[in-house]
Amino acid sequence: MVSPENPAPTPPATPSWSRDLLLLTLAFGALFFFRLGSYPLSNPDEGRYAEIPREMVASGDYVTPRLNGVVYFEKPPLVYWATAVCLKLFGPSEWSMRATPALFALAGVLLTYAAARRLHGREAGLLAATVLGTSILWFAIARIMLLDMAVSVLMGATLFCFILGVREAPGARRRWLFYGLYASAALATLTKGLIGFLVTGAVMFLWLLIFNQWKRLRPLHLPSGIALFLVIAAPWHILAAQANETWAHRYFVYEHWERFTTPAASRPGAWHYFIWIVLAGLIPWTGFLWSAVRDAVRGGWAKKNENADAWFFVVWIAFIFLFFSKSHSKLAPYIVPIFPALAVMIGGWLAQALRADDGAKRMRMGLGGFSFFCGLLALALCAVVVRPELVRMPAAQALALQIPAFTMAGVLLIGGIFTPWLARVRGVRAAVTGLVATMVAFFLVLTFAAPDIPKPGTKALAEIVTARAKPGDRVLHYHEFFHDFTFYARRTVDVVAFKGELELEEDAVARASGRFMDEPAFRKLWAGDGRVWAVVRNKDKGRLFGEATFRYHLIGETRDHTLFSNQP
Repeated sequence: MVSPENPAPTPPATPSWSRDLLLLTLAFGALFFFRLGSYPLSNPDEGRYAEIPREMVASGDYVTPRLNGVVYFEKPPLVYWATAVCLKLFGPSEWSMRATPALFALAGVLLTYAAARRLHGREAGLLAATVLGTSILWFAIARIMLLDMAVSVLMGATLFCFILGVREAPGARRRWLFYGLYASAALATLTKGLIGFLVTGAVMFLWLLIFNQWKRLRPLHLPSGIALFLVIAAPWHILAAQANETWAHRYFVYEHWERFTTPAASRPGAWHYFIWIVLAGLIPWTGFLWSAVRDAVRGGWAKKNENADAWFFVVWIAFIFLFFSKSHSKLAPYIVPIFPALAVMIGGWLAQALRADDGAKRMRMGLGGFSFFCGLLALALCAVVVRPELVRMPAAQALALQIPAFTMAGVLLIGGIFTPWLARVRGVRAAVTGLVATMVAFFLVLTFAAPDIPKPGTKALAEIVTARAKPGDRVLHYHEFFHDFTFYARRTVDVVAFKGELELEEDAVARASGRFMDEPAFRKLWAGDGRVWAVVRNKDKGRLFGEATFRYHLIGETRDHTLFSNQP
């Protein structure tokens, strides 16, 4: 008899495993990496997470992260290390800096395939991987240099290893799945801190508690698993604490406690903030979510033991969603860790629809949602380029974006109309193919439009400084710090009357360096004999340039920033 305590034996591996993994790697590798370096790093996030690895490579210090030469304790260094490897292998470029999140996104697709296949069969595995890889938010975060993709994949690996591990009988396979749990939790901790094991641990604990699954937990290989976790996660934490006396308070108290419980990070959001992120980010699969969850836990609480494994994914989604909704610090990428679980549930449901005689009928609501969102996105794209003042876009850039925007709108409208028709005429498989084809075409056109999407950055000005500045020149940022500038200029800069994310209170050496100055010190430096280069936001330059006694030479200007000097 099959039960949670006595799960059905897993069928033996077949040659299709390697074939499927290869095909998924080629397909989604192409999707995530295509034109990955065709547009500049965004400011501040991508600039920050590219600059920290650059400074690691330049200084040779891989223990203490630094931003503009200032210690930066906000996050652990795993992604910095991975990006530093890419930097050394491929050189400084947008492609090499974004390779790390793209690789993690690909790994997440493959992990989701493997987990869904173990749980529901080969078709479910392929469909779950496809759902994840073609979701708008997953695709977007795969191509942005952030930490969120890496921690989402590693948290997903932890939870996948857990649910697959408790389904296995004692033996080598179970032991290695639990070791995978401990190792991935440690790597997640090295990526974004304590949430790497606290949040995933809470998901596992709540599921065990609510559904009384404690018997399935043994053996969990705890002593050797904790040892493995500590071997991976502890060394950097110990070395960072030894090298920086203020690290422990900043890392544990401010970054983990105060950012979550207070508005210290200045990233507020309403209680419903992540509802809209999930609904939009899951496009084109949003319309299938309700049916997938409903059917997975059909019978409700009365059949909780029969459906315990399905309920695990509900707990995974619900807890992480509520955890970040409760936080005082909210950003859209924070919710990405629930997407592998969403993909498994939707992929499993689609696999059932594929085998059902009335599969096309079952898909009706989901396809209706797909058509609705296609129409909505198409309308928004057209409105933005026809009425650019609605989003404060310059008319010239709106004109440059008109062809790709209209093309994407056309792709969405055609897909939204013909995919439901395919379901009626050709069945579920044709409908899924049409839906995926629509999104792939949309994404490909988007990669060509990306360079023309307005992004405030300083790459052009940094390249001028790199080409013309001499070793003794001073380069400074006026009333701001531009994270991407230091990466493109391959140097640290002085900063006038600004702190921002520079953790100067943690770095006595940086404070004493003279690189971080007030307005009078800037005026004195500017009037000296040495060459000084300065970058300012255009909206901040009016008062300075309007002073009759302030002498400057305009060197370069973009839509958002100006480069000027005290010498020609």
